[in-house]
Amino acid sequence: MLPVPQLSSTTRRTIAAVACAVAVLVAAPADAAHRARLSADLADHLKAGSQSVQVILDGTSAEIAALVARYNLTVKKTLTSGAVVTVNAGQLDALQQDPAVDHLSGDIKIRSAADVTAEAIGADQVWAGLDGSRALSGRGVTVAVIDSGVDATQPVLAGAVLRGRDLLDKAGTGQRDCVGHGTAVASVIAGAPLDGIPVGLAPRTHILPYRVSEQEIVDGHPSGNPGTATGVAEAIRDATDRDARVINLSLMLSVDHPEVRAAVGYAQAHDVVVVAAIGNGHRDGGVDPVPYPAGYPGVLGVGAVDENGLRVPSSPVGPYVDLVAPGRAVVAAVPGHGLARFDGTSFAAPFVSATAALIRQYRPRLTAVEVAARILATTDPAPAGGRSGGYGYGILNPYRAVTDQLGGAPVPVSASAARPTPAVPATDRAPRTPALTLSLGGLVLAGLVALGASVVPRGAARGWRPGRT
Repeated sequence: MLPVPQLSSTTRRTIAAVACAVAVLVAAPADAAHRARLSADLADHLKAGSQSVQVILDGTSAEIAALVARYNLTVKKTLTSGAVVTVNAGQLDALQQDPAVDHLSGDIKIRSAADVTAEAIGADQVWAGLDGSRALSGRGVTVAVIDSGVDATQPVLAGAVLRGRDLLDKAGTGQRDCVGHGTAVASVIAGAPLDGIPVGLAPRTHILPYRVSEQEIVDGHPSGNPGTATGVAEAIRDATDRDARVINLSLMLSVDHPEVRAAVGYAQAHDVVVVAAIGNGHRDGGVDPVPYPAGYPGVLGVGAVDENGLRVPSSPVGPYVDLVAPGRAVVAAVPGHGLARFDGTSFAAPFVSATAALIRQYRPRLTAVEVAARILATTDPAPAGGRSGGYGYGILNPYRAVTDQLGGAPVPVSASAARPTPAVPATDRAPRTPALTLSLGGLVLAGLVALGASVVPRGAARGWRPGRT
């Protein structure tokens, strides 16, 4: 059986963008027994006896107007894709029972996660142009996102999404996304701020979208159109021919497919930086299989770290891990409107792709090999120090990657496939996640999990401490 693409997925929560508020996802009408889910922080508000709370209605203007009129709500502020309203306990209960409301959840942690992530990895310095460098945004650089497609109508991606290709529907342009994975990935690269919340690291890049798979793994069971590895190879070649300077592959094959290998080589021969997630299938007590295309020489294989700079338990361990980036509670866009928090190496990889885009803007004469070597040479130290199979060369630092003056021999990215697999430290282990198990020969879009923790990569090398909560 040919390897096929799959998405690794569980749940996601749509959020909006006002601090100390509560987000409401407006959905299609459901049955009479419907009751919207409450987030833990909102439930705590109710238990504490709060008399009123600010709620974000996230939806179309018509949907919001209907809810405001139906429950006599007071609008406090109009947002890009919704409105902030004040509700009392009775109105909140009524909203929870309304079939047009999917769930209610707090977003104060979302603002903290987005702001703190930007500060911790040095993104805020890149945007501000500190230390004499000019402010950067990725302007003029095209990044191909080979994934589940990208929703070109998402407000944070307005004007950024080019006409790409749809390998599942030959008449398509890659500008639609039925599962949300590719939209989230693209927004980490090129998303514009939404009502003050930072989204994309390189918000002026152009996204060249490719729709190659819709298959998700939910509770261990695959669903959706899997696509083919041949389609992935075709997308890589097409992106190269259309002058993409960076290719992001938040997907993986568990076997070495010759067409994909050849396509990656084609991209590299044409001076394209290739970045790939390593999947989410780490198994304690065993050896993680080599993920492709991350395992190919010269490809930047990206793992995920949590808010403490520690490897996310599901992030694999092996010689194909070149570096790690934020991969827990990453704030990213969902199709249509709104943001959500995502987990997985899928959402760590685009931080690296965006950094490559920033370098290609700031240092346009560097080759793809030199860009990749610069990214690895400027990482922050991993908790254990030195190079390891779980962290690679360390934790991504976009600011240093763009601005540092480097000397000495470049980091040998192309040698990654030959490195031995080190043991995983005992303190770095956690139970494996059955929902993220990889099927033999399957291609997996590497993670679509929304959780509630903040993302704070370790910033000790810069003397960083969280300054906002």
